Amino acid sequence: MTTKTRRWLLAAGAASVLLALWALMLRSDAPPPSPVTVVSRPALPIPVAAAPAPARAAPPSPVAQVGVRQDYIVQADSVEVARSAVARVGGVVTGDLSIIRAVGAALDDRQLEALRAADVPRLRIFEDSAVQASSSHLPETNYPSEVAASNLHVGGVTGRGVTVAVLDSGVWSSLGPLQTTPYQTPHVLAQYDVIQARTQPTYSLTAAQQNYSQSINDLFGHGTHISSIIASSGVATTGNYQGVAPGGNLVSVRVLDSSGAGRYFDVISGIQWVVKEQSRYNIRVINLSLGAPPQSPYWDDPLDQAVMAAWASGIVVVAAAGNRGPQPMTINAPGNVPYVITVGAVTDAYHPMQPLQYQLASFSSAGPTYEGFVKPEILGMGGHMLAYAPNNGTLAAEFPQWVGPYDDFTMSGTSQATAVVSGVVALMLQVDPYLTPDQVKCRLMSGAHPAVTSKGTLAYTVFQQGTGLVNAHDAAYSTATNCANQGLNVAADLAGTQHFGGRANRDSKGNYYIMQDQQTTTCSAGGGLVGWLVGTLVCIVKDVLELIPLLLDGLFWNGSYTSGSGYTWSNGYTWSNGYTWSNGYTWSNGYTWSTGYTWSTGNESPDTTAQQ
Repeated sequence: MTTKTRRWLLAAGAASVLLALWALMLRSDAPPPSPVTVVSRPALPIPVAAAPAPARAAPPSPVAQVGVRQDYIVQADSVEVARSAVARVGGVVTGDLSIIRAVGAALDDRQLEALRAADVPRLRIFEDSAVQASSSHLPETNYPSEVAASNLHVGGVTGRGVTVAVLDSGVWSSLGPLQTTPYQTPHVLAQYDVIQARTQPTYSLTAAQQNYSQSINDLFGHGTHISSIIASSGVATTGNYQGVAPGGNLVSVRVLDSSGAGRYFDVISGIQWVVKEQSRYNIRVINLSLGAPPQSPYWDDPLDQAVMAAWASGIVVVAAAGNRGPQPMTINAPGNVPYVITVGAVTDAYHPMQPLQYQLASFSSAGPTYEGFVKPEILGMGGHMLAYAPNNGTLAAEFPQWVGPYDDFTMSGTSQATAVVSGVVALMLQVDPYLTPDQVKCRLMSGAHPAVTSKGTLAYTVFQQGTGLVNAHDAAYSTATNCANQGLNVAADLAGTQHFGGRANRDSKGNYYIMQDQQTTTCSAGGGLVGWLVGTLVCIVKDVLELIPLLLDGLFWNGSYTSGSGYTWSNGYTWSNGYTWSNGYTWSNGYTWSTGYTWSTGNESPDTTAQQ
């Protein structure tokens, strides 16, 4: 038995060796595996630029193998047409932007050229642009009292029942003073993460099923800071609320990443979600403390189009002017949209509650816009603003010197000024819930306090301060009517049938001024030769006067910046003709810059910040 067993084991071992050799021979005939390759997108988005379709030529050649894709916004006659056009050239549809008849798309160079050559009705292709939070980092201020909001709080006007949608970097999961209103109701009604919705297809459905109640952490810190300025219910040692509208509600929409950067697609998608959900959460205000340098006329910019659609839906849009001042013509998009409320910044120069020390912040962007509109319309406190913010966010890590002991943070910028004005709008809508966006803008402007000199003249031109520093009390109880967006038509603008220009212009010496209102005059001559001569002379004089620039106080500006103080922020200033300088005129009427402007040159200067 022993001998047989040994023979059997030897035979089995030999067979195993033979089988192994045979397997190795077969394996040597197989080709080696191919190396794994990764197709990646550029890390940084490219600034937006309209890409008009070229003249129609022969049908495009078949699309080659997909290369490196970039992100675009593709607009057409409808969102379905845009989606089909992208699919036909082999591109990837990355999201729906039906609010502007568009889709997000990832296209390589060959797909892009094929799409441009395609015969698609109303085709427009925009590169996905970057947007940045409009903030810098400076010390503290007492902004609710400085804009007369604290007095309204005492009377029970706190923004109760009004919801502000904040499109930013989210809100800190540790809500702190944003946990509940003074009425023990939730401050934050909903949270929506546009970035996650874009990268995770199942997110939107899951978030909707959870009634958008899931917490979205603010990894950057800016969104919480802005939300706190608007609606913090924290109470200071003085007994005053820390926020401008402490009884208001918030909807947080995350459109900026952990570095404070974002994309046009995400902001537009966020606006689209807000418009869809406005009735559900009583969203009356959108706060946009972000922006990018304009790359085209306002009506041709996809982000501006989305903002106009929100305004047309009945939502008041408050946008930052930008931090690229003090140079003229530095208003950011979407603040360059003529309909919306665009906000510049004031600093108290470290002298809180001393109006004679207040100054226009040197970083605050100035108008006019390239289409001739006066911007900003209004100013808010924006220097060294203290507000609740994450102590573990990117901003806190980069600027630990501005982190306070109570999970607060100090920042400056038109972002913060915009939040102040959004809070004031919430107070106004509590007082009168039936105001339309145009009416809110009119009363906000009519209640503002411009800076004037001891002689009663404007200390800053309207291209720098608009109608002046916001005043919550005077705006909330204003009865002004028909003083904003006169002559404009947002529906026609969105339809593309009519676009508008403002009354601002620039002379041959580079000075900015406001053109006089063009009025039709009726002339009649008296009897006899003398009467005829006098009547004719009057008509000639009237015609000449219509061509003279409107040279009212502070309206003729050479682009310089005045850093002085001692100005009175007066509510007794009478604006000419009921703000007719904000009226719009049909673009085809010829209200264009006398020197012209070429969009392709950019003509932009970098952001400027200063210790204000």
